[in-house]
Amino acid sequence: QQKLKRGFATKKEAQAWEREFLMQKQADVNMSFESFVALYEKDVKPKLKLNTWLSKEHIIRTKLLPYFAKRKMNSIQPKDIIAWQNEMIKCRDKSGEAYSPVYLKTLHNQLSAIFNHAVKFYGLKDNPAAKVGNMGKAKAREMLFWTQEEYKKFSEEMMDKPVSFYAFEMLYWCGIREGELLALTPADFDFGRETVTISKSYQRIGGRDIIT
Repeated sequence: QQKLKRGFATKKEAQAWEREFLMQKQADVNMSFESFVALYEKDVKPKLKLNTWLSKEHIIRTKLLPYFAKRKMNSIQPKDIIAWQNEMIKCRDKSGEAYSPVYLKTLHNQLSAIFNHAVKFYGLKDNPAAKVGNMGKAKAREMLFWTQEEYKKFSEEMMDKPVSFYAFEMLYWCGIREGELLALTPADFDFGRETVTISKSYQRIGGRDIIT
């Protein structure tokens, strides 16, 4: 099967693209990080919810590729990961604030996931991100929950709005997410067995309604 690509400015660029293409087809971890990410997307994206992949893809595109794109997968060392972590810690968002510890941990987890995939399926010797260890922390802001008594007070005020009342009843007593609630259909309810099946999630992505 032949592959044709045009539009290279020089022969050297064309040959470099050809090398990367062949290494990708052979799953050679001597390929660039950028090329491996393309393989990673092909392997992982079909298994994820669209919104989950879009979040992952945003981190890859804005936080990982600018730093690692042209580096060879098997030449990235723990010291390179440390240097990248330090860069992320120094970064500021649009309002001039440093990234939160939880977000820093998320960035590292995404990078480590890519290397883990290379180790598990493509023969990379080890994961340099795992050797360095994480940055940031896992614990997010404290979440506040209604007690049963507090919820009952609220639900009594909602009883004159049946659709809203039943929606909140489902959310509170079943512990489901908003997207799971909005994806429910009559077929998901079995009143004989008194069960509800949670198998879908509704999301609004790019101006479109998406059920995953």
